[in-house]
Order: sequence, then structure tokens, then C-alpha cells
Amino acid sequence: MQVAFLVAPAGTEQIELTEPWQAVLAAGGTPTLISTRSGRIQAFHHLDKADTFPVDLTVDAASVADFDALVLPGGVANPDALRLDKGAISLIASFFETGKPVAAICHAPWTLIEADMVRGRTLTSWPSLRTDIRNAGGTWVDKQVVVCTQAANTLVTSRKPADLPAFCKAMVEEFAR
Repeated sequence: MQVAFLVAPAGTEQIELTEPWQAVLAAGGTPTLISTRSGRIQAFHHLDKADTFPVDLTVDAASVADFDALVLPGGVANPDALRLDKGAISLIASFFETGKPVAAICHAPWTLIEADMVRGRTLTSWPSLRTDIRNAGGTWVDKQVVVCTQAANTLVTSRKPADLPAFCKAMVEEFAR
């Protein structure tokens, strides 16, 4: 199982990157860190700088054909930056168009909205995104984890770091299918 993790150069919530990454490893998968620039990405513990992580591949060099699934970690700045990058949005849309599963947590559904991939879907997120999701044609629910399958594509979403155990379990189960 080859899993792409798409992260902007600065702003991802560290635990929303590292826990799903470890869950993929524990399931025997291979995670790959993709970003809009080469080098390292900066993670955060809420608003405080945390660790940096090496980028394995840039968006412009990434091919959806090389991966089985996509993970979109949250944090406020990460999806906000990614949704302004046409290459990142195109890559996200390609996962949906090819029927590959996608998992997004916290604020990450902002990128799904930008890629026009929430219409007709039920999902969850950080509560402040509920109006954005509804305005984009999705159904927002306040649940720990939501698995929505539509048109042979599965979307796994969660609200916040406290949901990570349920998110990682559902994500790995769906990615293994």
C-alpha cells in the first residue's frame, strides 16, 4: 500500500501527520510526503513550531498512478495554503477521479471543497468548516469519523486530533480494501 501524504511547506498539525503516517507503516504500507516545494515542511503543535520533515516528492513530480491512497492532514495553515496551489488541487482531484480512497482530518476538507469533491458527500471536519461544506453541496455531520463511499471512491474524514485513533483505524481499513 503506497500512501501519499500531501502537506504544504508550513502549517500542518504535527500529530495529524505523524499518527496517520505511523498507522500506514504499522499496516505494512509505505507513506510518501508530497509538498508544493522540495526541502522540508514545518509542522506545528497548534500555533507553536514543532518538527520539520523531509519532502519525498513535489506535487509537480507526483503521479496518482504511483499511489493507492491519499491522506490530507489538517492544521489551519496547511489546507489554506494547499487550496491556493493549482497543482495540489489537481492532484487531489485525480485521486477522486481514479477512484482511490482519500482521508482528510480537521481543516483539510477545505482542499476538498476547492477540488469540488464534497458535493453529494457526507463528511465531518473541524466545526468551523461546516458552512463551507454545506455551501459546497456536502452534508456536514458532527461525528468522530465518517466513511462516505460515492462513485467507487471512499472518503474518510474526522474532526480533530482527539479523533485520531478512530480516523487512523477507519483510514487503514479503507485503504486496505
